[in-house]
Amino acid sequence: MSVVTLVVLTLGALGGCPGSQNPGGDDTAGDGGIDVPPDGATCEAKPTCTVTIRYTGTGTNVSLRGDFAPTGWTVGVPMTKQNGVFEVTLPVKDQQVVVYKFNVDGNWIADPTNTRKSPDGHGAFNSVVRVDCDECPTRPAFDWRDSIMYFVMIDRFANGDMANDAPISGVEGPGQYQGGDFKGLREKIDAGYFNDLGVNTLWLTSPIDNADNSNPGSDGHAYSGYHGYWPKDLDAAESKYGSEAELKAVVDAAHAKGIQVLIDYVMNHVHASSPVYAEHPDWFWPNDNGNGGNCVCGSGCNWDNDRIRCWFDPFLPDFNFQNADARRYSIENAMAWAKRLGVDGFRLDAVKHLETSWLTDLRARIDPEVAWDQPFYMVGETFDGSRDLIKSYVNPSTMLDGQFDFPLRGQVLSNILRRDGTMGDLGGFLASNDSFYGAGSVMSTFLGNHDVPRTIHIAEDNPQFGSWDGGKDRAWSNQPSLPAGKNPYERLTVAYTLLFTLPGIPMLYYGDEFGMPGAGDPDNRRFMQWSGYTANQTFLRDRLASLAKARTQHLALRRGTRTQLGVTNDVMIYKMTAPGDTVFVALNRGDAAQAAPGLPAGSYTDVVTGQAVTAPLQVPARTGLVLVAQ
Repeated sequence: MSVVTLVVLTLGALGGCPGSQNPGGDDTAGDGGIDVPPDGATCEAKPTCTVTIRYTGTGTNVSLRGDFAPTGWTVGVPMTKQNGVFEVTLPVKDQQVVVYKFNVDGNWIADPTNTRKSPDGHGAFNSVVRVDCDECPTRPAFDWRDSIMYFVMIDRFANGDMANDAPISGVEGPGQYQGGDFKGLREKIDAGYFNDLGVNTLWLTSPIDNADNSNPGSDGHAYSGYHGYWPKDLDAAESKYGSEAELKAVVDAAHAKGIQVLIDYVMNHVHASSPVYAEHPDWFWPNDNGNGGNCVCGSGCNWDNDRIRCWFDPFLPDFNFQNADARRYSIENAMAWAKRLGVDGFRLDAVKHLETSWLTDLRARIDPEVAWDQPFYMVGETFDGSRDLIKSYVNPSTMLDGQFDFPLRGQVLSNILRRDGTMGDLGGFLASNDSFYGAGSVMSTFLGNHDVPRTIHIAEDNPQFGSWDGGKDRAWSNQPSLPAGKNPYERLTVAYTLLFTLPGIPMLYYGDEFGMPGAGDPDNRRFMQWSGYTANQTFLRDRLASLAKARTQHLALRRGTRTQLGVTNDVMIYKMTAPGDTVFVALNRGDAAQAAPGLPAGSYTDVVTGQAVTAPLQVPARTGLVLVAQ
């Protein structure tokens, strides 16, 4: 078994601190150091090893405290003095992160020479180190600007193990568990489905245990927690999806295919059946508006004015993160999932409904404890049209790396899919939006998700929904069907050509690559279609795969600067430039071929189709061109 030695040298003055978990204390002391010797020149995978931690300072009773054991913070392990040096050896796993402190005669001290520190939740810092048992190469660092994301709703994607199917009594099909699970998802990863589509990032709905009973929806129908947003046991995986080991296997399989993984973390609330609510009701806002009524959002309390404290439903107690104990508990839980699974980021739910202190506390711990070989991407959901509100949560150093760009989505749906206004309106919006969220931000651009009608219907000749419609009025009756004509599929390719040629992370909602039909929730969450595609569906999927390939091959499309060259009512021309790379983009939302104003004359290759193109040219109806000069 390998041995990694951390040598912590002489420590000076000791500071006192309360004897509680992760306590704060005086983090200044004398000289010290960490010495991690190499484990050999060759790379032989070693899943476990031991780490020896030494303390050479003065003291009588010295113990190591940390997260290396269930009682590591409260009891710790004694350090034995040998030849004037206190030491202890711990069994660890390869790549295990150890958050630690010394307790010397009742005084808590962080390692003064270890610059990697994490807030301890009590006003001071812990020390952080990662143990590398075998020194095998890690995955190459990933630049999130290069991401292409795919949103998997686990229960509705692929059923790989019927043994874990467990429907909830009294729930109708659309609101019921339908069998998707971790094993089914892993099978699709292993089969190369996402690689073939050009996807390099997966966003998974929350995999954490959910309520096991039916609950009433606002539409009068009974629902299960198939969607993952009614968390119950925050320390367990949802058994209807599979085990935590199977979930970890999903993450590992994705990494083996060069795919990053984000999980949806639901922090705003728990289900009323959650043990944490039963044990700590004081950690939650009361369901009381102070005027004799409830504080359910949209009922006794206001969605906006009371957004921090209102309950989404009468059975979803809302965390009060002004309570420091509640906030510490939630942050610790999020950290535990990130570490155990080895995920690459979080999609954080309902950001505008929680205190910003939760975000700043999480970021302060995520960076030193989790973000070792690459940045840990945190993207928020703020379902709102206010760019100022969305931006207020974006700060890669202290809060979110980015958010889903709902205002951009609304503009694209309006100007391209619905053909409202003009392409000049879209160009004006983009001019103000390109750098709106600040340097370093990485927003996610999208057309569809699990809360809005399927975009294929907004692209129809006669759009069935508005740009901001929820579509709930047709979720259970009069549901839309798959369009027969090709026009809506072509319009979608125009909109996706825009998203795939702009900075940010373009996101595909499962099934949208085939133009799956559906109204609002839950009709927009039909089980993934795995066969029986029409020619139009295959056309859309293949065009998206080609767009993803083009984006991957051209730096300008991922990290470039946009310059608008020309615009008419139906056509917009712009170029994307980066060092050594220039790409021209022509978008025609109209139903007839039109000129491409501002496109320089010359010979081009359409990198999406491979066809040669000569300008001046007519952009075909409902077409996006991605052109590189020959």
